Amino acid sequence: MDYRLLGRTGVKVSPLCLGVMLFGHGRLGGGIDVDGAARMLQVAFDAGINFIDTANVYSRGQSEEILGEALKRTGQRSRVVVATKVHGTMADDDPNMGGTSRRHVIEQCHASLKRLQTDYIDLYQLHRPRTDIPIDETLRALDDLVRDGKVRYIGTSTYAAWQFVEALWVSKEYGLNRFVTEQPPYNILDRRIERELLPMAQTYGVGILPWSPLAGGLLTGKYKRGEGAPEGSRYAARPDRSRRMTEGIYDVIEGLQPLADGKGCTVAQFALAWAMNQPNITSPIIGPRTLEQLEDNLGALQVSLDDSDREVVDALMPPGTHVSLFYEANFGTSEYRW
Repeated sequence: MDYRLLGRTGVKVSPLCLGVMLFGHGRLGGGIDVDGAARMLQVAFDAGINFIDTANVYSRGQSEEILGEALKRTGQRSRVVVATKVHGTMADDDPNMGGTSRRHVIEQCHASLKRLQTDYIDLYQLHRPRTDIPIDETLRALDDLVRDGKVRYIGTSTYAAWQFVEALWVSKEYGLNRFVTEQPPYNILDRRIERELLPMAQTYGVGILPWSPLAGGLLTGKYKRGEGAPEGSRYAARPDRSRRMTEGIYDVIEGLQPLADGKGCTVAQFALAWAMNQPNITSPIIGPRTLEQLEDNLGALQVSLDDSDREVVDALMPPGTHVSLFYEANFGTSEYRW
């Protein structure tokens, strides 16, 4: 296993991260219970995976609860790097149960620790940027959690390059622990992070943990031109995201199939191998719903790409461009002033 450094931390993580958003039975859950989760974890561990990502908002805490119990059953907590996130709304009737205020961050860290049945969180991430909350408010809360030993490292998800650099400046200005990772969407259908975010990450030693490396399933090969979303698929269940299914995606998908066939792998395995081996990428996050999907994803670890493969992908989807919308968040000018 080609373990990689997690940013500047010295911690080594596997080149694929197991995302467990589908643990649980909530709106985002995949119906995976503790027994199923424990089986998935063991298969991943046997393949050398030592990195797991979740969030408090996934099925409103169920993902963390199931992960915590499954980790307890496997007895592997000390060998695993566990990442979770805070920001999403955890109660619809309380305006303070969401966001990145000091109150919410500290409260939800304690709640996540309890659900995960652990004394510490390896990587605690802000799930999205907030332009209405000063970043120093959030960083001071995260710094306290690190100093208390409840969190070891901190990171972000779906931040613009300027927002991440602003946070680094604030950390330096006030002597606070700094973000060490960023978790952006990145796949062959949306390569926009290559414009500014990846150069920034290389400059400042930031680990990049792409989410949706398979474009929410669009790069699995099961989506065909003119057929719409397959029954039971993520895009069939979430018609609000159907705008990502543009006509241009099929040109890319159809162009990837011969590459995958030539290597004796699936399109999904090829797409994961591509993301895994792009410059400045640490560990793409996979999100399997079944053991079969997990085993297919893990097969990407055995796929080797060369320069000619990358040239074909670049011709299908030029660097820095996109045909499907994934890299979207609150990237506007901050509403607060220093």
